[in-house]
Amino acid sequence: MTTPPDLPAHTNRLAYEKSPYLLQHQHNPVDWFPWGEEAFAKARRENKPIFLSIGYSTCHWCHVMERESFEKSATADFLNAHFVSIKVDREERPDVDKIYMTAVQAMTGQGGWPLNCFLTPDLKPFYGGTYFPPDNMPGRASFIQVLRQIAGLWETRRDHILETAADFHQKLESYTARESGDLGFSPALLTQAATLFKREYDPQFGGFGGAPKFPRPSQPAFLLRYGTRARDQEAVNMVLHTCECMAAGGMYDQLGGGFARYSVDEQWLVPHFEKMLYDNAQLANLYLDAFLVSGEARHAATVRGIIQYVLRDMTDAGGGFYSAEDADSEGKEGKFYCWTTAELSQLLTPEEFKVAVRYFGVTERGNFVDHSDPDPLPNQNVLSIANPALSPAEQELLASARKKMFLARSRRVRPHLDDKVLASWNGMMLGALARAYAVLGDEAYRAAAEKNLAFLRDNLWDEKNKTLYHRWRQGERDSVQLLAGYANLCAGTLDLYEATLAPAHLDFAAALADAMLAKFYDAGHGGFYDSAAGPRELILRCKDDYDGAEPSGNSVAVLALLRLAAITDRKDYAAAAEKTLHLLGPRLHELPQAVPHLLLGLDFYLEQPRRAVLAGDPEQPEARALLRAVHSVYQPNKVVLGNAGAVDPFTRTLPAKDGPVVYLCTGAACQPPSRDAETIKKFLEQRLSH
Repeated sequence: MTTPPDLPAHTNRLAYEKSPYLLQHQHNPVDWFPWGEEAFAKARRENKPIFLSIGYSTCHWCHVMERESFEKSATADFLNAHFVSIKVDREERPDVDKIYMTAVQAMTGQGGWPLNCFLTPDLKPFYGGTYFPPDNMPGRASFIQVLRQIAGLWETRRDHILETAADFHQKLESYTARESGDLGFSPALLTQAATLFKREYDPQFGGFGGAPKFPRPSQPAFLLRYGTRARDQEAVNMVLHTCECMAAGGMYDQLGGGFARYSVDEQWLVPHFEKMLYDNAQLANLYLDAFLVSGEARHAATVRGIIQYVLRDMTDAGGGFYSAEDADSEGKEGKFYCWTTAELSQLLTPEEFKVAVRYFGVTERGNFVDHSDPDPLPNQNVLSIANPALSPAEQELLASARKKMFLARSRRVRPHLDDKVLASWNGMMLGALARAYAVLGDEAYRAAAEKNLAFLRDNLWDEKNKTLYHRWRQGERDSVQLLAGYANLCAGTLDLYEATLAPAHLDFAAALADAMLAKFYDAGHGGFYDSAAGPRELILRCKDDYDGAEPSGNSVAVLALLRLAAITDRKDYAAAAEKTLHLLGPRLHELPQAVPHLLLGLDFYLEQPRRAVLAGDPEQPEARALLRAVHSVYQPNKVVLGNAGAVDPFTRTLPAKDGPVVYLCTGAACQPPSRDAETIKKFLEQRLSH
């Protein structure tokens, strides 16, 4: 292993990086390089293949492969002799991850993390997979065997590998290209998508599809929107039941709030314990919608639990939101979160213990075993709400037990915290906080949202060059620009504008939209590229259109631009959104399951949105009360705006009437101004059909 002379012994180049994931590998004997020209030049100079390994700091199986392979001298020596090894944090570089994940999925039919891909010196992939075990397994070769085979082929059949890689690259270019189809749009597309989603519904445990179950909030969010418009109570009930089951399961942290990434079973009981900021931001929005539709306080309580978790455990002192918490603690998955009956019996009074074990479903045997651990902890229990019916006296005992359990848990070794701040995920959480303030009225949520936006503008936004950078950590930002950052922060800033009507927030949302159009938009064909033009290290410029655990940048951009157009009357925003919808039209027609967030944009596009205009000073108590009335109605295809700042010219002519009033408009037709909350709600509750 060759180490730069100014690095400490037993440390590789990743020690220079800010990514927590890369820093986790700085002491590996593997001669890791970060993604960049130094590694590429070495591969070209020495004519070696590249071993590219992509993961993230809270990835359980990434940790497993590190322990089993990357920390082993024999494996590292072989890698160092025959390959140039590169580590990438997929959360810092989702554009790089997208290219090689697409390649591996095309090669193998599956993907995931860790993602391990072998490249030619010019970065073209020719082989790949996910987790490779240290020893041969049925149907799966060991990692060292894979390395030896590829190194041997590189020596004996290099020309064939280069030819194959070039051919595969052409196929990738064709596969990732998007061609607009003149297919047209109608409400029938929404009905078709809703019908498909409903077929996947699990009537017993809620959710869509089988185990493992991911919340994928865009899907129930669309179905709830569709159900309320189409008066399809079955669809609405599916979403509300799903929300109820998720919040009662072990995937929701019953003591500390917040959701884990997914459930390994169909019951939402045993989670994969890592907690991601993007999941919690999206789920906060979904539960706000569930609360507005149902009026059930438990959904609002789930929102408060999510936000309490994020503000307590995931927030930088300056206001930025951290990225994730690990599944593992002290090398054991779920150890921080699980309980045994012995632990609880020592901690609680007999009366508290009796209520707690019944309510949380705790048993002597336990309900969780980490099968990836050669020495798993015994009798572990994931907490869920197994028996919610409690008498008032039992509720007091449970409250006392909760406090003791939370305090005792806080003394445990916490899972690793990934404390980088990402523009994209912060934009999501900013929007969720703004909406929570608008709906629930907690001033602390507004304060946190305002502080977060100020942090992002101070640390990731270059005002002079109108440039948004992607990652900040420990006082430093990177040099990467990504569509997901611009789109999500634009959407989140719009949410904060609609919650406060502060003109500066609308100005910033427009500045982000203008920069997004300038840097990422394909004016000729429509759609947005994932990354800005120019980087030589990207072999493809992709236009991502898959709404998975996170919505794609294109889907978020479409809806944000349509909302901005409705507020500002900027025709260029509407035109770019429409052209992008047409580019992705084949997906909407043929595979709507892949684009649930884009369906939200299509739904907005097909209807002229309601416009609630507050005329007057939005900071006056009377104005805030009117805004609460506006936001207390589930009407997703509405925009809320003031009559000052960069709003459309017509809106600026609407006057206040001896104090704040609300004009309720559709297009340029407005109802008489009102300051009656019930009148406002009744207008907004009217369901328009497409």
